[in-house]
Amino acid sequence: MAELNIVLVEPQIPQNTGNISRTCAVTGARLHLIRPFGFDISDKHLKRAGLDYWDKLDITYYDNLEDFFNKNKGGNFFYFTTKGKYVHSEAVYPDNCYLLFGREDKGLPEKLLYENPECCVRIPMRNELRSLNLSNSVAIAAYEVLRQWDYPDLSREGKLTQYEW
Repeated sequence: MAELNIVLVEPQIPQNTGNISRTCAVTGARLHLIRPFGFDISDKHLKRAGLDYWDKLDITYYDNLEDFFNKNKGGNFFYFTTKGKYVHSEAVYPDNCYLLFGREDKGLPEKLLYENPECCVRIPMRNELRSLNLSNSVAIAAYEVLRQWDYPDLSREGKLTQYEW
């Protein structure tokens, strides 16, 4: 089974992290959270956004970026950033890929981006606007990877509750 990893570096807004946790739960992606956080992990806003799925998550916590990289050697890392040179849908995402997203107010550290230019990808948007919401960006990225992988282990067909097709 293919493995998708969503990595949030120092998330600051609990509602975003809650929404992202829900996206991870419904897609089967693993969630990696790198400290420091801008909220308490038990924050009511965080859990409200993904509460009914919280027990379905595979979450790993890290003290900092160094801790994350030390514990995930050999991963295929993609850095989602407004500063990226490549369009996210042009990248080819192998199994065991890690999609990294930075703080809502600062993004990923520029030194990390500078040292890995070939892995920096951007979701296209209008130049005069700053960025997409973090939870929207994660959803777009996750579903692009899953599309490339032909949606492994995901249901492709819905059912009506009162009628049959």
